[in-house]
Amino acid sequence: MTHAAGEPRPEAAPAASGAPLKVVAAGAGDEVDRGLFEVRKKIYPRAVHGWFARLRWSAVWFTQVLFYGLPWITWNDRQAVLFDLAARKFYIFGAVLWPQDFIYLTLLLVTAAVSLFLFTAVAGRLWCGYACPQTVYTEIFLWIERMIEGDRGARTKLDAGPLTARKFGLKAAKHAVWAAAAFWTGFTFVGYFTPIKVLGGEFLSLSLGPWETFWVCFYGFATYGNAGWMREQVCKYMCPYARFQGAMFDQDTLIIAYDRERGEPRGSRGRKADPKALGLGSCVDCDICVQVCPTGIDIRAGLQYECIGCAACIDGCDQVMEKMGYPKGLIRYSTEHAMQEHSGLQGIVRRVVRPRTMIYAGLLATVVTALVTALYLRVPLKVDVIRDRGALVREVEDGELENVYRLQVMNATESAHRYRIAVEGLPGLRVASQPVVEMAAASTRAFPLRIRLPGAEAKGGSQRIVITVTAEDGDHLQVREKAVFISPRKDEN
Repeated sequence: MTHAAGEPRPEAAPAASGAPLKVVAAGAGDEVDRGLFEVRKKIYPRAVHGWFARLRWSAVWFTQVLFYGLPWITWNDRQAVLFDLAARKFYIFGAVLWPQDFIYLTLLLVTAAVSLFLFTAVAGRLWCGYACPQTVYTEIFLWIERMIEGDRGARTKLDAGPLTARKFGLKAAKHAVWAAAAFWTGFTFVGYFTPIKVLGGEFLSLSLGPWETFWVCFYGFATYGNAGWMREQVCKYMCPYARFQGAMFDQDTLIIAYDRERGEPRGSRGRKADPKALGLGSCVDCDICVQVCPTGIDIRAGLQYECIGCAACIDGCDQVMEKMGYPKGLIRYSTEHAMQEHSGLQGIVRRVVRPRTMIYAGLLATVVTALVTALYLRVPLKVDVIRDRGALVREVEDGELENVYRLQVMNATESAHRYRIAVEGLPGLRVASQPVVEMAAASTRAFPLRIRLPGAEAKGGSQRIVITVTAEDGDHLQVREKAVFISPRKDEN
């Protein structure tokens, strides 16, 4: 096999997986070592303070108070938010949803997807940087690590040192707290599907069911592994959003950007030194932006898919600029157009409204309108009519013809109701079975329904009728279902 001039050619195959591969540039004689893969280097994010850090922790508090607190809220003598899979009922405060209401979940998921597209097109990875569970739990686990092992320098020194009693104790304490937080997270997650008070009682009495035990352990282990060990690896390699986000970005998307014109050439200097006299830009090359980054990237190299938009580098750089007496904003939220045209906030806002965002906003408005309308018009009473296939029609006393149906009634409200059953569509048509049925709150029952028609009124064949189920207690609940009444043809007698 031949190689073109200047094309790298392998000198020898690697002896083992992970061994460096030597590549020789033809004509140059220079050898370059290229690893087949790079072993992960542990990242020690430095603690940072600032406006965006406070915003990020506000999101952590909001999401976790919501997540851990909702299962303990009581509503109508039951858990306010409960997805009871065994009973096939989903309780969300005052609403009781059934599998037949799956359309609402579909519309909700579509709303979330279109919202993500719109927010990404406008302001980049806001979800990843502030509200994603991976980001939130990584922040919590990092805070636990800092409280026990110390800040970045102390953790680096501790890991590099030999195993001592102190090191073992700190590591054991950290992992114990991590495991407790992960277990409580898994326990809370399962508490959305099994009433959390019942779940707690079963746990204390050591009678937790096999499925509850499995999911508490599974979700707890996933939290412990993802937030404690894998961290940025989840964002960089496992999360698909990192890969397809570029399709939603354009030159007017708000991203975290480094101002190269102002920052370069970078270099260290004293606080009282004049950077212009030294021929330097504003960047003092302190690497604080790299040290605070949870994914370990250098934002000064430009936009990278690993950037989750957490703005930690902005807070870190602003602190350095403030100490040096320079204007803040060397690293800031901006857009490619704004950086090229040197436009400020007004220029960024002016370009928010563009075809891409208008399409996403239009789709979002349509889906949200459909969801709100469907929920507003939803009647918490569902009726299914199934006719008895065993006997299509039979003649009873007084020459009447009778059809038998099975009436499936679902009371999706939080109170018991009495429902009256009526039928219309043919002269003399009446309900021969029990005309009034009682239903408990959030329940479903099947009732036999017998409908009779005087033989003299029968025209023969199948005829359309309407079965009406109406609540008698003033809730104005009514459902009308179409059905077919079958009578023998005259020539069949």
